[in-house]
Amino acid sequence: MGERRGIRPSGSTQPLCAAYDTALLDLDGVVYAGGEAIPYAVEALGAASAGGMHLAYVTNNALRTPDAVAQHLTELGVPAEPGDVITSAQAVARLIAEQVPAGARVLVIGGEGLRVALRERGLEPVESADDDPAAVVQGYGGPGLEWGRFAEASYAIARGVPWFASNTDLTIPSARGIAPGNGAAVEVVRIATGAEPQVAGKPLPPMHRETVLRTGARRPLVVGDRLDTDIEGAFNGDVDSLLVLTGVTDAAQLLAAEPKHRPTYVDADLRGLLTGQPEVTGEGDAFACGGWSASVRGDALALNGDGGALDGLRALCAAAWTHAGDEASTLDAGKALARLGR
Repeated sequence: MGERRGIRPSGSTQPLCAAYDTALLDLDGVVYAGGEAIPYAVEALGAASAGGMHLAYVTNNALRTPDAVAQHLTELGVPAEPGDVITSAQAVARLIAEQVPAGARVLVIGGEGLRVALRERGLEPVESADDDPAAVVQGYGGPGLEWGRFAEASYAIARGVPWFASNTDLTIPSARGIAPGNGAAVEVVRIATGAEPQVAGKPLPPMHRETVLRTGARRPLVVGDRLDTDIEGAFNGDVDSLLVLTGVTDAAQLLAAEPKHRPTYVDADLRGLLTGQPEVTGEGDAFACGGWSASVRGDALALNGDGGALDGLRALCAAAWTHAGDEASTLDAGKALARLGR
């Protein structure tokens, strides 16, 4: 579908829901935020599914079970079955099961999603470092997770018990804003122990492997809002990606992205699944998309023309990424983005 590894966003003459057989959709910041559906998400996903695209929901949030996630999606009006949901809890449970004896005890620092995933792999969740665990697993436990749970993990890890983490996302979107994620909790235990966990979630290979095993996708499209998990995970899995601007990534961060964080496509929201993607043309430091042209002027990006803001952003991405090459762009994008209202 084009230059996925990154000098410009790619174009597509087909709607993305026709060009790819499976959408691997992140949830927080893409489908919902704080439990409420993001605008246009329900309608767009319903249309993509009706058109024959398989929808799979891939989340680093290990708190809820696939059944609970599917029920929530269904209540929002999104087509989903429990088997369509893949979580970092499932990925880390498989990783642990490959390294400990069958039926082993695992100390859980997190929520019910981790416990269900461990039982699925024939492992026994326990609550104390004194329960002789063969592993410690840490996943997002929600705002009510007690501080003492981190101490319990630290006691076991200090005794030499191997430590696993579902994911290391530092933040998580909520209805009230951005909140600390599991990565922040992992840092607490890391500071206390000096240890390093084995991590399963996006962007690392165990999560991609779990997703492919459970979905059977042949031509997947990763859809996400985070550069360092969703888009990097697609890069590591050598598959295409769509960044939607409904979550944590803003336009300035996108322009500064290093190659592994550059998506194949960029769109405002999940309606991007239902359309083609405009082509970005040009070479050197000058690129055009729609009615916009973007170029590099000294240490800044310049934007001229008129049209849709997304087309201007796509042109700016091409100019910034080409200029930066294999590095992150350090060009000043302030004036250019101000023209786009970003």
